[in-house]
Amino acid sequence: MNGIDIMLPHYGDISYLKTAVRSIIAQDDTDWHLTVIDDSVTDNGLPDWFDALRDDRIDYQRNEANLGINANFQKCLDLAERDFLVVMGSDDAMLPNYVSTIRRTLQRYPDADVVQAGVEVIDSTGQVVRPLTDRVKRGIYAPDTTTPKLMGGEDLAISLLRGNWTYFPSLCWRRDALKDLGFRQGLSVVLDLALMLDLLQRGGQLAVVPDVCFQYRRHNASVSSSLASLGGRFTEERDFFVDVAAHLEGIGWHRAAKAARLHLSSRLHALLMLPGAVTSRQTASAKVLVRHAFGTTKPVRK
Repeated sequence: MNGIDIMLPHYGDISYLKTAVRSIIAQDDTDWHLTVIDDSVTDNGLPDWFDALRDDRIDYQRNEANLGINANFQKCLDLAERDFLVVMGSDDAMLPNYVSTIRRTLQRYPDADVVQAGVEVIDSTGQVVRPLTDRVKRGIYAPDTTTPKLMGGEDLAISLLRGNWTYFPSLCWRRDALKDLGFRQGLSVVLDLALMLDLLQRGGQLAVVPDVCFQYRRHNASVSSSLASLGGRFTEERDFFVDVAAHLEGIGWHRAAKAARLHLSSRLHALLMLPGAVTSRQTASAKVLVRHAFGTTKPVRK
């Protein structure tokens, strides 16, 4: 393999972005290339900051107009040139062993199309934390990840539809496996799960290793948290699971279709957020959360 493309779509906090970039520069394996795609619309001084780094492994570019999450992520896929790529969050960080862990895993599992290595969760200050969301994700939905393994097929689809236990910004993908898939248009929150399911239906395989090498930041200012507080996340998820269930039935993955219709972890998430919406008097959001947690599987079309 000819190294890893680290694609970094940016639209948030500049200080977090700089932390992310520094963590990449600090890798103990130097066979990587970083492309930062700035989707912000204000003058943030980043061009000068990147110029001062004087590192020819780093390419910074700013979009002429704001593309939004989906289109900017797709641009990351389109610009990638190396055999494998990661679409990293601009508020996350790599531990020094990320690239070396991924490359070692791909040597062990040469047929893998995606790699999920070990992840630790950090808060807005960079402290390692164990939020309830992640304890549930790892304790209930994730398979045993204490030993390396290769997963795929309907069984993995069922596991992910019950509760998506992967951490998308840490996933490393085989570029050739994605080149004619891409992110489904219209999705902002579940675009990663959609991509994974599309890949699995083509026979793609996920390698899972326990080595911790990535820091995923969970804080209230994240895009997913903002959408969730407005109920938008759950409207998108509801429609997605309905569509996926119908499609999976059509290809004979009946057990996976059932898991999509139930989408238990998504319903539980909405239920846990309901008290906050009620307390803050977000009536519209509360209605969406109730409908998602207890309603039928009919889509909510805009």
